[in-house]
Amino acid sequence: MPKVTIYSRPQCCLCDDVKQQLEKLRRGASFELEQVNIDEHEELKALYGDEVPVVMIDGRKAFKYRLDPEEFLKKLAAASNSSSEPRS
Repeated sequence: MPKVTIYSRPQCCLCDDVKQQLEKLRRGASFELEQVNIDEHEELKALYGDEVPVVMIDGRKAFKYRLDPEEFLKKLAAASNSSSEPRS
């Protein structure tokens, strides 16, 4: 199952919008969702600054600021396919 991580901060309206979208998408798609408040981690705060939200799928940056639901589902499917392929 793909892991989706959203790097965000409190009182960020873009972050709240993307979190709501992800919660809706979870109803029809299978993925693990992790929410990380960058303000609780100095290294993440330095890395992302005000450039949140950032959505990662299996450790790869997929979206910044906004999320396109259709594109998200395509990227999620690609991640699911690549993680289910046997490794040599």
